[in-house]
Amino acid sequence: MTDTPSALDVLLALLRCRSVTPAEGGALAVLQGLLEPAGFAVHRPTFSEPGTPDVENFYARIGTGAPHIVFAGHTDVVPPGDEAAWRFPPFSGAVADGMVWGRGACDMKGGIAAAVAAALAHVARHGIQRGSISFLVTGDEEGPAVNGTAKLLDWARARGERFDGCILGEPTNPTRMGETIKIGRRGSLTGDLVIEGRQGHVAYPGLADNPIPRMMRALGALAAEPLDAGTAHFDPSNFEVVTVDTGNPSANVIPAACRARFNVRFNDTWRPDTLSAEIRRRLAAAGIGAHRLTFAPCNALAFVTAPGPFTRIVAEAVEAETGVVPALSTTGGTSDARFITRDCPVVEFGLVGRTMHAVDESVDLADLETLQRIYAGVLAAAMGPGASGGLPTAAA
Repeated sequence: MTDTPSALDVLLALLRCRSVTPAEGGALAVLQGLLEPAGFAVHRPTFSEPGTPDVENFYARIGTGAPHIVFAGHTDVVPPGDEAAWRFPPFSGAVADGMVWGRGACDMKGGIAAAVAAALAHVARHGIQRGSISFLVTGDEEGPAVNGTAKLLDWARARGERFDGCILGEPTNPTRMGETIKIGRRGSLTGDLVIEGRQGHVAYPGLADNPIPRMMRALGALAAEPLDAGTAHFDPSNFEVVTVDTGNPSANVIPAACRARFNVRFNDTWRPDTLSAEIRRRLAAAGIGAHRLTFAPCNALAFVTAPGPFTRIVAEAVEAETGVVPALSTTGGTSDARFITRDCPVVEFGLVGRTMHAVDESVDLADLETLQRIYAGVLAAAMGPGASGGLPTAAA
């Protein structure tokens, strides 16, 4: 068997790429340089949308048969902030104290590195006697998520690509490897409420109309009753006010308007249209008078991958390497899994996420090696010699 790179080798190469959204920064070139010589067919389509930056994406596949397992993720990272505050330069790829340091180490270049290393080792050891392996990687996850995974899936679908199971390597474990597999995510809906008043002197309230009491009544009405009681796989939806503002710096002026922004993380009880209708109903019932309510475009819908053959394969691989029975969770924010769920069963499993987006982002080297073995176990169970099968297939 030809020697193949370890997850550490791949991660260090990726960490040294300054791929802050939307810059490719060399990260996709690193992946191409690793996968293409092993027999993967590589494509790097760029997508555009007015008002958003162009984004280069990455798709690589080896094999033509089923089952078709795809590893998904992103090589773009958030800005490092004050680089002088880091223990090691954020794009140096330092290894110290049993940790790998750098922006993107856990979110989520580490997940991609483990998947690439596992796939290359699988191909070197077994070839592709059965099934196919693909990589679906974007540079737009930390940005607007407009020219990334959603369009890359459309592009792949138009080429006739069909997937049977997807692992998204986002950091899913709170404190130790094996704790959590994400099988779904909540949706996210953001609204802006404006209540107009009439500006005036605080000493003459009869000549003015203060919008703040009406805003307090409106927000109270929106938050007074739970939106739902939760569902089989989700906690109750939660409504959060994130800002209230009048733009008024003076202590003796009644403001002319009051603005509030809120966000709802919603479960599969709701769709954006039904949730926005419920919010409008509650405002109407509150009797707040004239107001303007608008909602930001929503591409973050609630979804769940019902436990089945693919989730079983991943959970068994996790338990085999960690000794932990992972919880199947739908907590947390949004991810690109919300786009992939239309195409195949998708689960998220990656590294411990304690330092994601933080100064001194880092991952435990032992955890990185464990993740590579877990991904290797998934490939072996799904398509390796003697694989028991049982995974429904759609790919040809």
